Amino acid sequence: MTNVVRTTGVTKRYGPLAALDGVSVELAGNTIHGLLGRNGAGKTTLMRILTGQAFETGGTVEVFGQHPYENADVLSRVCFIKESQQYPEKFRVKHALRAAGLLYPNWDDAFAAALLADFAVPAGSRVGRLSRGQLSAVGVIIGLASRAPLTLFDEPYLGLDAVARQLFYDRLLADFAEHPRTIVLSTHLIDEVDKLIEHVVLLDRGRVLIDTDAESLRGEAVAVTGPAEAVERFAAGHRELHRERFGGSLRVTLTRVRDRYEPGLDFEPVSLQQLVVRTTQGHGGPVAAGKEAR
Repeated sequence: MTNVVRTTGVTKRYGPLAALDGVSVELAGNTIHGLLGRNGAGKTTLMRILTGQAFETGGTVEVFGQHPYENADVLSRVCFIKESQQYPEKFRVKHALRAAGLLYPNWDDAFAAALLADFAVPAGSRVGRLSRGQLSAVGVIIGLASRAPLTLFDEPYLGLDAVARQLFYDRLLADFAEHPRTIVLSTHLIDEVDKLIEHVVLLDRGRVLIDTDAESLRGEAVAVTGPAEAVERFAAGHRELHRERFGGSLRVTLTRVRDRYEPGLDFEPVSLQQLVVRTTQGHGGPVAAGKEAR
């Protein structure tokens, strides 16, 4: 499958601070990617570089085979929706949608109108008077209706309640099935998007910890619980991400466990969210399932 995005050894420095440190990733076309990591991990910085809103300090960046910075050919195929999306305050919702329709060649007016009804956002309302949830809804409506070949969502749905977020996920998945494109979801709500994302890039402190397909990650880790001595024996030789003690019992999170049965021990699958949490809890060196972190 053709890669829409390719970065090699990308760094971004703000004085002595390295927001990105040697980031090399490839994002395949017609795929839903999860860009995960804690606050300050470098997710937004990477997306700003991919969308031509910032310039890398070092390394190489290709979006649709070209550098995106001030590149109209690339940027016409990219839609970037942020949590703090700004619109002119005197704009009404319909003006924001009309402007988006002029900007994105694949814009679908009918789809945008249907989404306005789904999210109960009045087209005639002034943007400056919208609630946080309504403003978030305008962002996701534009992101979906743009049908841009590369669409990046930088947590714009945080202002939505649980019902509206599920509506967003449902509409995204249904429209993606009919109109495949490359979508990047940057989010902390990993459990909610677990079933949507097909490929995971996990950043921590500006470096890639995980870069692999989501399906392999879902079976990557297991929590083993039991008497401390028995768990210690079983854990020997496995890569350990986390441990907790409860009196004489021990619970460890291990990766790449082949034998998931031993008398006296309990084995539980670890969700993608828990795997991300455990991987970024200060445990040594980059981790990569499927390929080495770069």
